Amino acid sequence: TEHGAITQRIVIEKENDKYIELRFEVQDTGIGIKPEDKVRLFSAFEQADNSTSRQYGGTGLGLAITAKLAELMGGTAGVESIYGVGSTFWFTARFNKGVAVISEQTGEKDISAETRLAQDFTGRRVLLTEDEPINREIASMLLTSINQEVDEAEDGVEAVSMAENNRYDLILMDVQMPNMDGLEATRRIRQIETNAHTPILALTANAFAEDKARCLDAGMNDFITKPIDPDDLFTIILKWLSQDKAA
Repeated sequence: TEHGAITQRIVIEKENDKYIELRFEVQDTGIGIKPEDKVRLFSAFEQADNSTSRQYGGTGLGLAITAKLAELMGGTAGVESIYGVGSTFWFTARFNKGVAVISEQTGEKDISAETRLAQDFTGRRVLLTEDEPINREIASMLLTSINQEVDEAEDGVEAVSMAENNRYDLILMDVQMPNMDGLEATRRIRQIETNAHTPILALTANAFAEDKARCLDAGMNDFITKPIDPDDLFTIILKWLSQDKAA
């Protein structure tokens, strides 16, 4: 915003004994958005001004990612704007109210998978293979948040090439991709000495028994169902990195 101010707010939308829903707002006194442009803003690679001479940069992915993250946290995202006056972008998210669990043996609080990964498994090298840019960006953000070093591949061909040149501690492999799917990429990676025994976790929207069997037959070790639930992701990653550490 060239003049005026930017205001951030957090307000309580709903609350009960089990959870609290918060609304996060960023309000500006900037250029505003035309009504006909608002409908496109939360789509991938879209911006209010898509011209090559636009003044403001960006890829057009930020709001699409925000909306998906809000959805994963039980909320929604949106915008209220008056052209020439300013805009208020917002999202809601639901947070469970937890009670600290005390271990009877140690007297210490139970540590979440996310915290353990960030503390005890920092700097592990992970290959993330996902052709959908928003899903790839979200997964990369989650991995970076637990201090992992992330390499990204957009399809199976890139994944195999990167596995030939690097040794990975963990590989996340989307199953359905163009050029080479995750099953074939996994078969080829298993032939590469440096990654023959690297844990490969399938990223798949299909959780049926036959789909899991196909993944295991190809050489994968486990499954992460899409859309990715952060807690499930951290728990499964901790499981396989812990096995490697124990070995």
